Amino acid sequence: MRFQHSLLIAALASATGTAWAGVTADEAKQLGSTLTATGAEKAGNKDGTIPAYSGGLTKAPAEFKAGEGLRPDPFAADKPLFSVDGKSMDKYADKLTEGTKALMKKYPDYRIDVYKSNRSVAYPKWVADNTAKCAVSAKTTNAGRSMEGCHAGLPFPIPKTGYEVMWNHLVRFQGVAYNVKYRNWNVDASGRPSVSTEGSIVQEYPYWDAEKAASGTYYKQRISYTGPARRAGEAMMIIDPLDYADKDRRAWTYLPGQRRTKVAPDFAHDTPNPGTGGTSTFDDVFLFLGSMDRFDFKLVGKKEMLVPYNTYRMAYNSTKDDLLKPKFLNPDIVRWEQHRVWVVEATLREGKRHIYSKRTFYIDEDSWTIVASDQYDARGQLFRAGFAYQTPSYETPAPWADMHGLYDLIAGSYSLSGYTAETGGMRPGKAAKESDWSPDALAGAGIR
Repeated sequence: MRFQHSLLIAALASATGTAWAGVTADEAKQLGSTLTATGAEKAGNKDGTIPAYSGGLTKAPAEFKAGEGLRPDPFAADKPLFSVDGKSMDKYADKLTEGTKALMKKYPDYRIDVYKSNRSVAYPKWVADNTAKCAVSAKTTNAGRSMEGCHAGLPFPIPKTGYEVMWNHLVRFQGVAYNVKYRNWNVDASGRPSVSTEGSIVQEYPYWDAEKAASGTYYKQRISYTGPARRAGEAMMIIDPLDYADKDRRAWTYLPGQRRTKVAPDFAHDTPNPGTGGTSTFDDVFLFLGSMDRFDFKLVGKKEMLVPYNTYRMAYNSTKDDLLKPKFLNPDIVRWEQHRVWVVEATLREGKRHIYSKRTFYIDEDSWTIVASDQYDARGQLFRAGFAYQTPSYETPAPWADMHGLYDLIAGSYSLSGYTAETGGMRPGKAAKESDWSPDALAGAGIR
């Protein structure tokens, strides 16, 4: 009853555009009681297909070597419980995203293999402690576009609006800093894979760094491109603020042919992302990244869905030849599980422009990560289906789901971003010096 009441409040808030300032102290008492310390429902579901939360995965497999970027699969011995394809999809229709159903209709041989659900997401104790404080102090401002009153904790563990859920995703805890060598792949309609970009990426979340509480920045990304040959030596940097009304995103690019760093104000919203060869937008990164000023975000509620989850084999123990098949990723390698997700519907605001007229986001209740998305074009036709492939880093512990991809349902192609299995995986790192985030430093990082 309490949960249904919260959804009613959420619907009213979304409809009126109200900005909420945290929750009451009494509501916050649910954290660590009926809810986990970060806001998920502690209990499993009625039929047992979603287990109760028991703390997540905090112990690394015996074969894991500290400091290595490739993580062994703690669920490698599991076998699929069942599969879903175009012939059986009607039986599971209420648990499939529209994008998943569209893929099953478009490709008769597409399927998902569903495994036992494991609530593997875990957090350090200080994250839980700070989240309890943020629950009663955080608030959205600037019509949901900005956030304040919280640092180093999940701001809205008991969300009442779509904007609050999206802020949880934007500032989600994945560690304070990490380094990745990656490749982005595109697979065209003929089934031919090609590298759109490859390089080294440094990512930081100053929001989670106690020493940077006053910076007003929640996310930093710097990429040094090493391939393909035409892009080797280029570099890019973006910095995202908590208050988009005050600062907005700052972005720069370094082009070795010009030997200078240029401000890149267009590296946002629906500008085609060169990192994926233009097959996605800048705000498709991680299925959504950046300002929320183009859309109205409505909290629909929470559902039990079949989504990619605990995809360790895909992320760390696959090869591109085995994974990147014509039309879609190899179903033998992608693990799916049943989990509860928050559903947020984003509708293009009147007077705003974007290639998408509507987007639906599915946000995992344990990690606050967008694990799936549906994007609709200006005609209202389903255009792209997105999925993020989550593999909690058990040694931190922290969720991690930077690897993500989009299926173009019209062109018959797809992309996969952040693939690291053949380039060494992901390594947690230390926050860089502030001087390392200057335009001059970007030029130095991009020189061939």
